[in-house]
Amino acid sequence: MPHPLLTNPPPDLIEAPTRARSADRCCAADASVVFGVDAGSRRRRLWQLDPSAHCPVLGVCLPIGALRQVVANGVANCDADDDYRLHCLGVGACKERAPVSEALHKELERRYSPAVRRSAAAKSAAELSAWWRDQRAGEDMPGALWATLTHARCDALLEQKVLADVHMLQHQRGASQRVDRVRFEVLQKENAALRGQLEALMRRNQGMAGELALQREQAQAQHLHARAQAIGRDTAMAALRDELQALQAQLPDWKSRAGQDARVEALNRRVVDLERALQRAEQQLERERQRVAEPAPRPDPAAGEGDTQAAAPAALGDRAVLCVGGRPASVPLYRHIVERQGGRFLHHDGGDEQSAQQLDATLSAADLVICQTGCVSHGAYWRVKDHCKRHGKPCVFVEKPGSAGLKRALAALQT
Repeated sequence: MPHPLLTNPPPDLIEAPTRARSADRCCAADASVVFGVDAGSRRRRLWQLDPSAHCPVLGVCLPIGALRQVVANGVANCDADDDYRLHCLGVGACKERAPVSEALHKELERRYSPAVRRSAAAKSAAELSAWWRDQRAGEDMPGALWATLTHARCDALLEQKVLADVHMLQHQRGASQRVDRVRFEVLQKENAALRGQLEALMRRNQGMAGELALQREQAQAQHLHARAQAIGRDTAMAALRDELQALQAQLPDWKSRAGQDARVEALNRRVVDLERALQRAEQQLERERQRVAEPAPRPDPAAGEGDTQAAAPAALGDRAVLCVGGRPASVPLYRHIVERQGGRFLHHDGGDEQSAQQLDATLSAADLVICQTGCVSHGAYWRVKDHCKRHGKPCVFVEKPGSAGLKRALAALQT
């Protein structure tokens, strides 16, 4: 149903179209007679359409911007801000041939000339109707509508059918638009929710990116520190290598000297073993001489000291006792005390007269060590202490030299 304003337009839109239509028909008839053109094959103009077709044609085929431009240029005092009134003015102007209707017709022809060319293949109302059915559901439905209504083979029945289809399509499109609007609102809400989640994720991502950047900086700092340490170690190793090469250049025979040191150490151990064997032989010979020279002692129950001395020779069990330090005049007395208790006596002065290398050899040969600290040098003292500590050898340090201190030291070693 057309709008009441279209069926009853306002007074400013009412004009006398009857005379113009008659003149137009006369002109068309005269043109067909003069030029010999079949009036039935001539496409219809916008003002020649049924008045009920003007509203859907302008509403569907012409955007409101283009309609405003054409109508505003052809109608005086046109309220271009009111779209509905602008549409009514355009519909009213299409009822007769006038500058506004001609301008609208030219605009529609310009816009939909491809559809007009495609519709020219239809040579009958049935073919045109079939072509319309194929095109009405497509994207170019406005062009198909204009091309069908203005086609020379569009009769009154097809025109009503086309307008009815457009009417229903508008209803369907309106319902679809309402559904789309509802879906659009739902999508807007979902979009807002997703945008909030996205912003939260972006903030979290920024925080994590900051943490990762901090960790990366720390890792780079650690890497640089480790690299600096490695460079320092490489530099120190290079310096030591250069120093070693310089020392090797100064001592070209250092390898042979290292082998000689090993051989000297082996010879020292061999000397120590030979000295031990020699000392055992000498002590054994001395004991044999004393046993031959001295008469066998008679047993005396009242002499306790004599019993102790008779039982003493087995106290040390032939172990080597080294006495470091002491007065040179007391050395024979020390030897006598040690040998009377069954030991083998070794001696080193603990000073500079006898070399430190001889002290090491004597320490290696000894089983028990007595160091008289008051009569030895500092070097000998620390050498004796270090050797006994490393080898787990029993050692007693005596502050005051003498036979009494030596006896106490032997007693402490035997416990």
